[in-house]
Amino acid sequence: MAPLVRRTWSPRGQRPVLEQRGKQRDKVSVAAALWWAPWRRKQLGLVIETLLNDYFNNHRSSAFLETLMREIPDRMVVLWDGGSMHKGDPIREAAERFRPRLTLEKLPPYAPMLNPVEPLWSWLKYSRLSNFAPFDTQELNHRILRELRAVSDDPEFLKAMWHASDLPLPRALLL
Repeated sequence: MAPLVRRTWSPRGQRPVLEQRGKQRDKVSVAAALWWAPWRRKQLGLVIETLLNDYFNNHRSSAFLETLMREIPDRMVVLWDGGSMHKGDPIREAAERFRPRLTLEKLPPYAPMLNPVEPLWSWLKYSRLSNFAPFDTQELNHRILRELRAVSDDPEFLKAMWHASDLPLPRALLL
């Protein structure tokens, strides 16, 4: 809930004041999946989910996989890091339940530069949410969803997020 304070403009001689109103422990957790489907007219998309004052453990990540399976009816390969929320029985059960439509692949350890969603988090945190002091988690959640939904249907922006990572862009998107 604490705002990320960045350099800003203000009238000369008037120091900007950024008041924090929320509780320090309040938070919004966000999960996102950047997808591409070269056989579709809409080739790129973004699926997002937020949790208020909670976090994505392996049960919540399994539920997010189910959301992906509903949103994207085609076969998919999910690339994700080796975080604890991406391991365990709930994840294995989801992978089995959705096989052969779903394949899970791990990114190499300590390689956030290969994850195309990481540039999205940087853009959201350091650009869109800097100097933003929400009143409560509801306001923060609303702002996060508004910012991410605004870009979820922008193929050029999503392609730029993919290019900002070191993961090669699939050939189908280059054509």
